[in-house]
Amino acid sequence: PIYASKQALKRAKMSIDDVDIVEINEAFAAQVIPAARGIGVDPFSDKLNPHGGAIALGHPFGMTGARILCTLLNGLRERDKTIGLETMCVGGGQGMAMIVERLN
Repeated sequence: PIYASKQALKRAKMSIDDVDIVEINEAFAAQVIPAARGIGVDPFSDKLNPHGGAIALGHPFGMTGARILCTLLNGLRERDKTIGLETMCVGGGQGMAMIVERLN
């Protein structure tokens, strides 16, 4: 999801520094660290998957995007933050990303 994340940030005229929480789809543990580094997030910061990723919360096939989005929105509300980035890797080397803004 590195390329998709960079494209989403570019289209929103934002940088990763503008993002309060990043939720990366953790389909496999080994992919999170290089994906985080690829988009410029410290893989060990509390900004990244603050509730844990799919390994901790579950990876419901066919619903992963909804699970990640709900986790992201809840995290923004709980931390009183505004901007979130959801990323997803998809079979076949595809990736998706979406920026959300919490309205106060």
